[in-house]
Amino acid sequence: MVTDFIEITIKIPKNIKTFQKNIEIELLKYGKPLRWAITKVNIQKKTAQLEAVIIKDCL
Repeated sequence: MVTDFIEITIKIPKNIKTFQKNIEIELLKYGKPLRWAITKVNIQKKTAQLEAVIIKDCL
């Protein structure tokens, strides 16, 4: 296993109650998240920038 640091931008959903689940689903595309944080929000574009540390399997 290796750890990796990623930064991604995602859309903020209209239903804010689903936001955390949307973040977790998006991060799983890159690996298993160890930790993540919202570091920037753009209100006009309705986007959020995330930083995350993820675990990837070595293949």
